[in-house]
Amino acid sequence: MTPQDGHSHKSGFVSFVGRPNAGKSTLTNALVGTKVVITSDKPQTTRTVVRGIVHREDAQLILVDTPGLHRPRTLLGERLNDLVKTTLGEVDVVAVCLPANEKPGPGDRFIVNEMAKVKRTTKVAIATKTDLVTSEQLGEHLLAIQRLGEETGTEWAEIVPVSAKSGDQVALLQDLLVGLLPEGPQLYPDGDLSDAPEEILVAELIREAALEGLRDELPHSIAVVVEEMGLREDRPEDKPLLDIHANLYVERDSQKGIIIGPKGSRLKTIGTTSRKQIEALLGTPVYLDLHVKIAKDWQRDPRQLRKLGF
Repeated sequence: MTPQDGHSHKSGFVSFVGRPNAGKSTLTNALVGTKVVITSDKPQTTRTVVRGIVHREDAQLILVDTPGLHRPRTLLGERLNDLVKTTLGEVDVVAVCLPANEKPGPGDRFIVNEMAKVKRTTKVAIATKTDLVTSEQLGEHLLAIQRLGEETGTEWAEIVPVSAKSGDQVALLQDLLVGLLPEGPQLYPDGDLSDAPEEILVAELIREAALEGLRDELPHSIAVVVEEMGLREDRPEDKPLLDIHANLYVERDSQKGIIIGPKGSRLKTIGTTSRKQIEALLGTPVYLDLHVKIAKDWQRDPRQLRKLGF
């Protein structure tokens, strides 16, 4: 590695872990400075390990967003947990997100214990959502995080309070994470924000739009598969149109009705919302064709899980 102007270049992988809805995705988006990971106030929105990439003169920080670690209830849950555990052993830094507005509980302890098993990796604790608490509450939370480290035999390289929403301390967190990376070359070309295939990012944006405003029973039951995606032929070069055909899979008839909505109104809204997001992400006008299908009890069926990309 040749240092630039006497300064060495760093590169490496950082994985955010935490209970579902601990603020991991919002933080990834804040650090990258654009929307690469879907966020939702529904737990367990993230299913794929989408990496956000932070490009700097002195470093490249690759953020691995994992599904929230949790005690599995279904085969899907077990697959997600396996995915998280393999990720933890392959990154340079694991950062656990502990929301400042909630006391660290059994779920957090479960995660920190899992982290403690991965010996080689540097461990960081991030107090997220600091905009929701007073400075006194934040002080207590930081002490609780320190205690959690002591009780689980985890040595925190850093404990950092941040608010991804207000941007408070996000730049500081970026500097601290870069400081913990090994020296190394740039791993991705400039301008790349994520190495997830575009189909996966598109499917995630459609899924996010489908989750918007839904009642609690649906989130885990929706999977989105992009069946076809390509530029429409016979279009002038200055007027491209990207055709996307995607299926939303649910487990039961009643869920299909909820997604489609009265006279198709809900599906139309999902289409409009996600199309705008996809166009913003890919920078191309999009024609989006959505269909809702039933894959009975897909979360418990290994064959269907494979088909839906898990």
